[in-house]
This record gives sequence, structure tokens and C-alpha cells, in this order.
Amino acid sequence: MNKRQQAYFRAKLTAWREEILRSNRATLQNLQEESEKHADMADRATSEADRALELRARDRQRKLIAKIDAALERIGEGTYGFCEETGDPIGLKRLDARPVATLSLEAQEQHERRERVYSSE
Repeated sequence: MNKRQQAYFRAKLTAWREEILRSNRATLQNLQEESEKHADMADRATSEADRALELRARDRQRKLIAKIDAALERIGEGTYGFCEETGDPIGLKRLDARPVATLSLEAQEQHERRERVYSSE
């Protein structure tokens, strides 16, 4: 991967990370503002369900931030864009679609096939 491609993915990952953090801050602010009492039990139940769903989504995004940080670290180390299993380059189209990818398309497909075999047993 050349320097221009590394700069592109660094910028893409950094922007993605900032967008997630901005969204998380907005969610926290909304959750604090919504802590009002609901007179109707149905309204309260709906509000609690929405809150739980939002918190689960934020937890997933927290994990995604860790993956983004790891990808940025790999860019710094010069290992970004190479499959962790085979050492082969990961295709640029795959990285553009999933910048935190750590496996080449072939290795990912093989990994998913193994998961299906073991999960069906």
C-alpha cells in the first residue's frame, strides 16, 4: 500500500471515528434530557425499550471504535491492508467497503465456512 492510499484510509478511519464519537455524545445528551417521568406506563415502557436499544447500538459502536483504533495503529506500523492469517494483501475495494477488515476476502469466506460447520454441530 502506497503513502497516498495509507493517507486516504487514515483520513477515512479518523472521520468515521469522529462521527461515531459525535453521535455518542448526542445520544448521551438525549438520554440525560429524556430522564423525565412518564405518567403513562405504556409510554414509560416504550421509552425504556428505546433506551435499551440505543444503549446496545452505542455498545456496538464502542467496539467499532476499538477496531478503528487498531486499524489506525496498523497503518502506523505499516501492516494495514495485509491479511492477518495469510499475509496476503487485502483488496482495496474490500478495505474501502470495510476499512477495519483484518482478513482478505478469501480468508474471511473460509473463516465464515468454518463458523457455519462448527455452529451446526
